[in-house]
Amino acid sequence: MDALRHVEGRAIPFGRKNADTDLIIPARWLKTISREGLGEGAFEALRADDPDNIFDQPEYAGAPILIAGDNFGCGSSREHAAWALLDMGIRAVIAPSFSDIFAGNAFKNGILTVALPQETIDRLLEVAATDPISIDLQAQSVTTPFQDRFTFEIDAFRKDCLLQGLDEVGLTLARDAAITDYETRVASDRAWMTRGTGIAASAE
Repeated sequence: MDALRHVEGRAIPFGRKNADTDLIIPARWLKTISREGLGEGAFEALRADDPDNIFDQPEYAGAPILIAGDNFGCGSSREHAAWALLDMGIRAVIAPSFSDIFAGNAFKNGILTVALPQETIDRLLEVAATDPISIDLQAQSVTTPFQDRFTFEIDAFRKDCLLQGLDEVGLTLARDAAITDYETRVASDRAWMTRGTGIAASAE
């Protein structure tokens, strides 16, 4: 996945509380295993009900930040919700709180989740209506053109992975030399454990 250090631009001032994964991406879109094209179905019900909805307003086209309400991403554990946001161009979501499962799926797909108090969210919603917002992951801060600066907490492991652009596959590949060394030593020292496997064959 792409490394994430700074996210800057217009932020979609959504603000809705308890937006569940079915709202983010309806169940009918779950038949696909591809991550591409899901942005078309993101928030489909809201778009259908309101032609003037925030997601279809031209000033927010391609916005990399979404500002949401409390308990964002609740409901089912569908990873498609994170895929849909990413396909929309969203790289960061700011909200007072997130569903644990959604936050995990977002992280694994390179989306930063930033938890900030409701009063801070209210201020960012106000700014987002007219101006861009900037997120600095290294400094763990959200800033506005009006000298607002809000700091946030993030797990150190997740922060490092996002900064380096490492998902689970990337983390494994980064340890390729150590894994190969271990497998070679096991094949040599404990041949009875690896006899008949690819590990033993490669070490002989």
